Amino acid sequence: MKKLCLLFLICGGSVYAQEPSVDSLLESGPGSASPKITGTFHSTRVIHAQSVEMLDKGALDVRILHRFGKLSDGVKELFGLDQASMRMSFDYGLSNWLTVGVGRSTYRKEYDGLVKIRIIQQSKSAPISLVGVAGVMIRTADESSSTGYKPSTGDRTSFYAQLIAGRKFSSGFSAQLSATLLHMNYVPDESWQNTNLAIGIGLRQKLSKRFAITFDHQVVLTQLPDEYYFPLGIGFDIETGGHVFQLHFSNAIGMNERAFLVETTDRFFKGEIRFGFNLSRMF
Repeated sequence: MKKLCLLFLICGGSVYAQEPSVDSLLESGPGSASPKITGTFHSTRVIHAQSVEMLDKGALDVRILHRFGKLSDGVKELFGLDQASMRMSFDYGLSNWLTVGVGRSTYRKEYDGLVKIRIIQQSKSAPISLVGVAGVMIRTADESSSTGYKPSTGDRTSFYAQLIAGRKFSSGFSAQLSATLLHMNYVPDESWQNTNLAIGIGLRQKLSKRFAITFDHQVVLTQLPDEYYFPLGIGFDIETGGHVFQLHFSNAIGMNERAFLVETTDRFFKGEIRFGFNLSRMF
């Protein structure tokens, strides 16, 4: 993880030295005394995690996410393509600073909802963008335990609160840090924590006007059971008009905050990697 972060920072630094900085663009650009910086990321999600990007007022983002099986499953499983997990979501911009959304995942048949608020937008007077996100997730899959206990609706419910700080350093390189507090009302045994704290990093390096490489990694600071690992993803963003197509490789199968933060069972650097994509269509 450290080597990958260093690689991205070196790439970002080299481009930063060649391209105009955001501050210089602000100083030379037209508009108000404190013009806002936009396009920090191509999408409202880096790969798994939310980004500091917001929807414009009145914009509807219809999003389809797929995660396939492990590449290591080989030819018999068509390198994981025979297996698929999906999430569909609808996010709507109530204003330029407020987004609401709902989604449903096939993994554990889980419904989720979120509220995303822009607190600060990067400008000449504000060096970073700051965004807050709050969400809820409810599992509906049959989850009767070996003891015969059937979880109630409350037991199936999880919540999270998140704060994201990001900056567009140049026209090509952007980075963000996030802190997420996740609470699960019910956990199966004492090896789990009901409340978990995670920190994350998201990076984007543009390679052309419509093409970028991205990096998304979360580290859970509280103790997870031995067979669970931290989610990591490397991907490519392709912007085509009203579509943003994100192709990526990750060790996570879950596509909401609870699922990818605490239920990732594969190890990226052991070759347990899944191909996936996010397709976003704006209306």
